[in-house]
Order: sequence, then C-alpha cells, then structure tokens
Amino acid sequence: MQQILRSVSALLLGAGLMMVGNSLLNITLPLKMDAAEFSAVAVGIIMSAYFAGLFAGALYGKRLIGEVGHIRAFAGFAAIIAAVILAHPMLFNHVSWGILRFLSGFCIAGLFAVLESWLNERSDNATRGQVLSIYMIVNYAAIALGQLMVNLWDLSAQDGFIMAALLVSLSLVPVVVTQIRAPSLENIEPMSIKDLYAASPLAVVGASGAGLLMASYYGIGPLFAEAAGFSVLQVSLFMSSVVVGGLALQWPIGRISDRLDRRTVLLGVLGAVTLTCAVGVAVTALHGQFPYYLLVGVVMGSMTTVYPISVAQAFDYLPRSKYVAASGSLLLAYSVGATAGPILVSLAVGAFGPAAFFGFIGIGAASVGGFAVHRMLVRRPLPPEEQEPIVPVPRMSPVVAAMDPRCPAPEAEAEAEALAMADRAG
Repeated sequence: MQQILRSVSALLLGAGLMMVGNSLLNITLPLKMDAAEFSAVAVGIIMSAYFAGLFAGALYGKRLIGEVGHIRAFAGFAAIIAAVILAHPMLFNHVSWGILRFLSGFCIAGLFAVLESWLNERSDNATRGQVLSIYMIVNYAAIALGQLMVNLWDLSAQDGFIMAALLVSLSLVPVVVTQIRAPSLENIEPMSIKDLYAASPLAVVGASGAGLLMASYYGIGPLFAEAAGFSVLQVSLFMSSVVVGGLALQWPIGRISDRLDRRTVLLGVLGAVTLTCAVGVAVTALHGQFPYYLLVGVVMGSMTTVYPISVAQAFDYLPRSKYVAASGSLLLAYSVGATAGPILVSLAVGAFGPAAFFGFIGIGAASVGGFAVHRMLVRRPLPPEEQEPIVPVPRMSPVVAAMDPRCPAPEAEAEAEALAMADRAG
C-alpha cells in the first residue's frame, strides 16, 4: 500500500486541491446568489449550466487532450478555471454566471480526464482497485473540506473566490512536476444509449435518476438551507452531512447489493431516500431543529450509491469487453439527469416554497423506484453469484472506467482483440 501511495501521491494531492477549490466555489455561488436575491429559478439554471458543461466535457474534452497533450491540457484547463473563478465577482449577473459555470464544468471534466488517465497509468491490474478506493476517499474528504471552508470568511467578501482560484492554481504544481508518460485515450468511446438501454433499462434510468437526485441536492441545497434560516456554518454542515453519509454507507450497501438481487437493494435505497425526503418535508414545515436536518442529510447520503448500483446492474448484462464503453454512456446518462435536476427543483421551490426541495427529490427517487419495480416484474433476477461486485466510481469523466477493477485490463483487451482477428482470418 505504501508503494501504491508513493506512486500516485502527487496526482492525488493535485486532485484533492482541485476538488477542495471546486467544492468551495460550488457552495459559495448559491449563497452569493441568494444574498443578491436571485430568484430560485435563476439559481437553478445557473447551477445546471455547470452540469451541462460536465456533459460537454465528457463528450469533447478528451479530443482536446489528444490534440495538445496531457500536461498542456491540464495546465490550460486549470488556468481557465482559475480565471473563471476570479471572473465571478467581476461579472455579477445571471447570463455571465451561467456561461462561467458552463466553462467551469467543461474544464473540470477535462481536468479529471487527465488526472484519472494518469492514475490508471500509474496502477496495474492488481492495484487499480486500491488506487480507485483511495481516489474516492480523497474526493469525499476534499468535497467536505471545501464546503466547510466557506466559514473562514465573511460571505460579502471576495476571499472565497480568491481561495478557490488559489487552490485550483496550486493543484497544477504536484501534477506538472510528476514525470508520467502520456496514456492513450483513443479506446475510451461510449456505446450508444439505445444499445445500453436494450441490455439494461434500469441501469440507464438509474444513472439518470442518480444525476437528477445528486445535482438537485448539491445545486440547490445551499439555497434551501438559507431559506430555512440556517447560518453559513449550518449550511456548510448540512451540505457536508450528505458527503459523510455517502462515504459511510457506500461499503455496507455495496456488500448487501452483492449478496441479494441488485434491483431489490436499489429499490430499498430509493425507498429510504423517499421516506427521508418525506421526513425532510415534515421537519421543514414544522420548523424543526437543526440536528434533525443533519440526520436527514446523513441518511440522504445513501443516494450516492444509486449510481454505483446502476453501473453494476449494467455490467451484470454485458460482456466484460463492453464495460468501459458502457461506463461512458452511463456517465452521459448521469449528466443529462444532473443538468435537468437543479432547474426542475428550483421551479418546485419557487412555486411551493422551501419544503418542495425535499418533496421534489423524494418524487424523483420514488419515480426511479417505480421503474425498478416494473423491471422486477418483467425480468427474472440474476443469481447473486452471477452478479458483478459493486465498486464506488467517481462521476467526473469517462476515463475513470479504465481504473475499475471489473473492467478488463488494456493488455487483456488487446489480446482478446488479436485472438478475435485471428479467428476471423482463420
């Protein structure tokens, strides 16, 4: 383990700094917009622009990386993000912030495509599962830390923007001084959503639903918390609670999913999210005490398992050679749901008040759960021993699929392709 950590420590440090800065920005922006009395719908559109940028970056970012190289691409993406962050207080209006959020999302997707391809390059088939686990822990810790850092400055000051830009800029240092050969991104192509849906409809709907739920919570959660009368410290704790819950619940839910019908576990998670949202609606309507909101946030962390379960559900019905391609399509499905989420939940909050924040997420979870029930009725379950294991996977770029220990190693794929060509020739 020490050898693994040494080999990827610089990359993980760069990823951590980037995520802290990005997380700090993501909680600062909705609080700033609320203080400036932006409407809920305007906030939703602006926050959705970020996820639209992630979607575009997942589609086209690797093309830019292939043209200019990994080091130049990483430096360029990081420089643009730092400039975009500093431009926010200078261009304080709805349209400009929407454009800036889109650019930020696009560049974040490109940055993590570079980082994840390097992490995969530094790990082999025996260690990439461990590297992926460490990477996930770094992501969760960095997101929580960035959210809590919003308490270090007065919200009316610009220090939060400056610190976020500083952290993004510093993430360049450990990465660009690391001597790593540039890996290839040529073989990372998603399969069509139509083909993936034909193989596993629940995986596509589950991935899209996961994006809807997560982006709604992260995008509009700070706005809801402000409307509920939370202090800035309470807002950051409320937003961090779902991260803590997600980290704590990944392993036990994954283990249960590997031993039972995966659709039953997914339905249980979605049911828990729906019930928790109902509790959230009640707590909000009754003006409950802050500790109740923290408890709701921790349990809501279970929704972070919807995407990994959906990925595993897809893998259960695909040949191993299709896993990387399917991962790219599932990420695109997630991005579509994530782009729609903040807009839709902001419309609900604007029409029905703060309690609609939990109400909308609960309806979304119940809808995906209803589809899961439908699939359970029309398709027989796989025996647990034939299911692929759950692996928590990030949702920043399709490149991370190559690190998934369930996917065939590149050398194995090349060997299989050579054998297939030999069979056709014979």
